[in-house]
Amino acid sequence: MKPRLTELPYVCDSTDRFAVFAERPWCVFLDSGGPATEYGRYDILAADPYLTLTAWGDITIIQSRDGKEYSSRDPFTLLKRCLGEVRKDGTGLPFSGGAIGYFAYDLARRIENLPKEAIQDINMPDMAIGLYDWAVVVDHREKRAWLVGQGRDERTLDDWDQLEQLMQSPVSSAQRKPFCVLSAVSSNMDRDIYAQAFRRIKHYIHDGDCYQVNLAQRFSVKVQGDLWDAYVQLRALNPAPFSAFFQLPEGTVLSSSPERFLRLLNGWVETKPVKGTRPRSVYKHRDRSLAEELLKSSKDRAENVMIVDLVRNDLGKTCRPGTVEVPKLFALESFATVHHLVSTITGELAPGQHAFDLLRGCFPGGSITGAPKVRAMQIIEELEPHRRSVYCGAIGYIGFNGDMDTNIAIRTLVYNEGHMYCWAGGGIVADSSLEGEYQETFDKAAALLKLFEKKEAQRVGG
Repeated sequence: MKPRLTELPYVCDSTDRFAVFAERPWCVFLDSGGPATEYGRYDILAADPYLTLTAWGDITIIQSRDGKEYSSRDPFTLLKRCLGEVRKDGTGLPFSGGAIGYFAYDLARRIENLPKEAIQDINMPDMAIGLYDWAVVVDHREKRAWLVGQGRDERTLDDWDQLEQLMQSPVSSAQRKPFCVLSAVSSNMDRDIYAQAFRRIKHYIHDGDCYQVNLAQRFSVKVQGDLWDAYVQLRALNPAPFSAFFQLPEGTVLSSSPERFLRLLNGWVETKPVKGTRPRSVYKHRDRSLAEELLKSSKDRAENVMIVDLVRNDLGKTCRPGTVEVPKLFALESFATVHHLVSTITGELAPGQHAFDLLRGCFPGGSITGAPKVRAMQIIEELEPHRRSVYCGAIGYIGFNGDMDTNIAIRTLVYNEGHMYCWAGGGIVADSSLEGEYQETFDKAAALLKLFEKKEAQRVGG
């Protein structure tokens, strides 16, 4: 079936358009940050999936209008089956229907044999994916927008005129309760606990057990009110090219990630691991000095190379032999609160391989585990008090056309049962310093914590 395509008026701020259906079931906003970011281009907005898949431990629930199906099969295999045969549609858009959602870090337990030591206290699925038959796609470079639908769900074409009218002049009439914070921010690792974990990792490295381990601490607060309001505030504090807002029955994900995990476009793969961080400064001279310090840091460059080697090996599982290359190494990319060292790795997907095969072969991303990957994940499970949930997983889309784009879910908030959680971590290597790595977690979490502080001040003030 040929996709239906209607051009819409371009609106530079897609939050205005998304607010219209921010209360709809499984609404999702893949947010490039638009004109606010140097690297952003496409926004994707969707809601009302005709099929959902949620993984809970060893069981995946497939929910349709006809009922539920429970399966113990590999969730990536199930997704491939549900997405159906890959078909190019000729729209020229990056997405015109398909799968959107998240793959939590803990989904890795379906791929690797990991211990069960950390506490699981966030009641969210290990995977939450909807199959969306329609979407709004906004191209900020060309300043154009479209409503696109595939017609795989009969409701799409039946409701097309209504959707088109809704999107032509988006005005949200929803009455929302302001987002506010009800408690002080707490961490699951004070400095002493972090220091103990840091020293344990150093011991493993010196014994030759591993080369690098990503260690993260988790912050949490009690909150209430409108989570869409919280996302709009976060977006202003920390615009990022791989951001997302995703609302589920169990909770909500608010991401302002700067890191691409995997993009697959017409058979070509790109991944951009981030390793190496310095905080931004409001003073231009100091900001430039911090950026130059990062570029010259032998420690950060070595850390980056370790992950590049790991990711090259991961891509080699599904890419054609001889096509995996590193066109950019140690490029500086600057965001609202931090400078990062970012490398780019590319390859060509091998014949017979699917986007979900690529994703499974690389999951979770090496930049947020360490090297070697499985041993690093075992150490993370031993030393971090709580499971990571969505943090360090991936959020994004896999289209009916076979293309994919996903982020690494860092700078990400998870709301569940009255609490909001966020994490920040960094890769520890042989020459890491305790004070430097501990401070880096706060540098990375700065924008997220600023959201909590701002809302806390409003609550206390009246």
